[in-house]
Amino acid sequence: MPQRIVNNNKADKSYKRLRLILGDQLNPAHSWYRELDAQTLYVIAELHQEASYAQHHIQKICAFFCAMENFAGALAQAGHEVVYLTLDDTCGYSSLIHLLQDLCAHYTVTVFEYQQPDEYRLDKQLEALGVELGQQSVVTARYSTEHFLLDHQELTTLIKPAQHNRMEAFYRKMRKRFNILMDGDKPLGGQWNYDADNRNKFKPKDISAIPAPLMFSNDIAPYKKRLIKHRIKTMGFVGDELIWPVSRQQSLAVLDYFCHHCLPLFGQFQDAMTAQANDKWSLYHARVSFSLNSKMLSPRQVIHHVLKAYDKASDTISLAQVEGFIRQILGWREYVRAVYWVNMPHYLQQNHLNASAQLPEYFWTGQTKMQCMQHALQQSLDYAYAHHIQRLMVTGNFCVLFGINPDEVDAWYLGVYIDAIEWVELPNTRGMSQFADGGWVATKPYISSGNYINKMSDYCKTCYYDVKQKSTNNACPFNSMYWHFLDRHQRIFENNPRIGMAYRAWLKQEPQQQKALLQRAQWCIDNIHQL
Repeated sequence: MPQRIVNNNKADKSYKRLRLILGDQLNPAHSWYRELDAQTLYVIAELHQEASYAQHHIQKICAFFCAMENFAGALAQAGHEVVYLTLDDTCGYSSLIHLLQDLCAHYTVTVFEYQQPDEYRLDKQLEALGVELGQQSVVTARYSTEHFLLDHQELTTLIKPAQHNRMEAFYRKMRKRFNILMDGDKPLGGQWNYDADNRNKFKPKDISAIPAPLMFSNDIAPYKKRLIKHRIKTMGFVGDELIWPVSRQQSLAVLDYFCHHCLPLFGQFQDAMTAQANDKWSLYHARVSFSLNSKMLSPRQVIHHVLKAYDKASDTISLAQVEGFIRQILGWREYVRAVYWVNMPHYLQQNHLNASAQLPEYFWTGQTKMQCMQHALQQSLDYAYAHHIQRLMVTGNFCVLFGINPDEVDAWYLGVYIDAIEWVELPNTRGMSQFADGGWVATKPYISSGNYINKMSDYCKTCYYDVKQKSTNNACPFNSMYWHFLDRHQRIFENNPRIGMAYRAWLKQEPQQQKALLQRAQWCIDNIHQL
């Protein structure tokens, strides 16, 4: 065995079975761990392959590495045989496959087991490994992660490939199937969806009441040091301490904090944005997505906690707040996973609008005169986090209006956000945000002028650009770009019933006004890097 991975107390032992635990498979309730077996070795490894397949935010990599090491420690403390390999140990291996082949040979195992990966590329990689190990008389077995509400095998029965599948219908089926927020066969409260009640903007009196987020002081200096040593290219910023939860206990604390302090007003302000609050980046959002996507928390656990909080405090937590949150977990999260797996690998090639422009540099620096973009980008770089409206209707809106190549958009979203794993990022970005799939997720492009951003935030009040102007030199770029998008894609969208009104408004404008808007938009396109 090469010296690079023998630096542990398991180096000279043999095992019957080797089990791989990926960085997003930190599920402490998995059936694997119900019994102790001295002949089973669990392997958790920091890998150059996983740290560099995209340019990740430094907080994202550190969070995963720290959570992985904590999980390895918890398994070892429970009595399991565990080896945790750092980048120092695995740097000599070009891929996960080569590492696992070497480990299986060194420990003379006869059985290799792994859990179903959530990403297509890893799934195919481990399938290929199974074939190779089979030739070496090592039996390979794949298990469920036991995390999602839906089994992987049934996804194709719920979602049809290469076409639109209505999320609302999917969500209602999930509510009925798992008997969540139901009154017999009817939705609790008499309606399925309270989205119309959850679109409030912050008023000045609301700002001071925004709760401070629960944050941690996790030491990540060792992980940063290894990233620098092994020349892993990252983006974003971080100190020597990480504020994100990196253990099941910390994850539960964040969930409890959300239920007690944020849930009462979550739905009401879930789409709102502000530049004025001290905690303008966190607001009333749960911030449990990293814990969920790394599987430190399960969706059932999160839903149970929220329902329990609602039962205990139904006088202060309305049904609209609870339904709005549960829809994201029970509905949207399970839905996008199904869309991803049913359409892979073809999803990666979708570019329905033939977008080809490049992302401007301020996506990595935050330095732009557009106030809404500046806040969303800087927040993303500072915290590896932005809430769904910032992702969809600010940065995502910008990208689709300017026709940014969806490959570039995917790479940035996948890298910058702490909760971004391809199965959840790809349908949200290439589908919902960029309409690059031609409508498999959304029935219309999610675009807007500056008016929507002004309606849902206070960003425009201090912006260099004037949101009320459309075609002047200081007009908000979103205004003219909105009409430019509709004009250049008229053939695709003019008969779309959800945006037909916009085309009617466009055709009613005077030719000179249309010309002025298109000229302003072209200037913005030509000067995108200086906006």
